[in-house]
Order: sequence, then C-alpha cells, then structure tokens
Amino acid sequence: MGKMDVFNMEQAKVGELDLAESVFHAPVREHLFWEVVKWQLAGRRSGTHSTLGRSDVSGSTKKLFRQKGTGRARRGSIKSHVLRGGAVAFGPKPRCYSYSLPKRVRREALIAALSKRVAEGHLVILDNLELPEAKTRRVAELMTRFGWSSVLFVDQDNRRFNLAGRNIPKVKVLPVVGLNVFDILKHDHLVLTRQAVAAVEGRLSK
Repeated sequence: MGKMDVFNMEQAKVGELDLAESVFHAPVREHLFWEVVKWQLAGRRSGTHSTLGRSDVSGSTKKLFRQKGTGRARRGSIKSHVLRGGAVAFGPKPRCYSYSLPKRVRREALIAALSKRVAEGHLVILDNLELPEAKTRRVAELMTRFGWSSVLFVDQDNRRFNLAGRNIPKVKVLPVVGLNVFDILKHDHLVLTRQAVAAVEGRLSK
C-alpha cells in the first residue's frame, strides 16, 4: 500500500490515506491511452454528416442532348456529380462511429492514467470539496492556493462545487462514475476527495 497526504481546502495536512497498489501504483502502459482515447472520441462523434447522391438530387431525367454529332461528352443526366448542381459521388452518409472496446482494456487504461498522475506527483487528495456557497471565486482561490492551472476534480455528486467550477477554463468537475482516461490526461492535475478514492478503489480493485 502507498500512503498519501490528505489536505483540506486551506492546504493544511489533515491526515494520510493508504492507496491501493493495484489501482494507483500500477505500471503505466501508455499504449492503452491511445486505444481508449480513440474509442472515447469515436463515441462522441455525431455522425450526422450527409450529402445528396444522384437519387436524392432534384432534376429532370431527360437526356441533355443527342448521343452523337455534338462533339461533346455523352451526358445522360443533369444530376451527374461532374456537373454543377449535381450529386456528390461516394459522399458521407449518417453513421455511428462508436465501437466496442473490452472492459479489461478500459479498466487497465484508467488504472494506468491514475498511476501516471501519482508517479508525476500530480494527484492531490482533499478531505472534501464542500463549499458554503456556489461561487466561482471560491474555486479560483483554491486553485491559486495549490498552484493549479489545469485540474480535474472528482467527487461524489457535488452540485454546489460543480456549479462553482464550471465557468473556469481548464477546470472540470466529475462524479466518480464519470471518471475517464481522456479527462485525466487532458488536465495537468487530478484532485480526488476521500470518498472519491474509496469509490474508485471499489470500482477498479480486483
């Protein structure tokens, strides 16, 4: 087990916490990051792009001019993709870009991302993230106190802190169930509460 200091929001040490070796001190297998981030971003693609094929374009089906004797190309339809206002050949159609990725790969990648932040010294554990009021200024002061500029906060559902932090650039607040590889890697620092650590270990421990 690896011990880490626990701080309060005033940056005073209030205790220590044992972190599960299998979750926070695992080998950092960076090739898994590429697999999982690609999978996550593919699932976010809307896939609503669309173009008109020849059967979708409005226009006459009359042959444009006679077959022979004009010295021009043989034109059979005004809807042809080589004519202005015609169709698009082999254009994109609405589709779903998501695909399945084994749960084991997703789990191992998340463990590797957590372990990477621990190895870098960019994981901070706070006693809680309770605010007296949902004010952005409170979160900004917290970030200045700890010297963070890009940070991902993870807690159990904390609506007040979420409201306070959502207007700050490079700050994201997630519930434990929403913790993912992309957001961990996107932000320079990761902040977990005691409750979040327990929930993450329960979710990822073998």
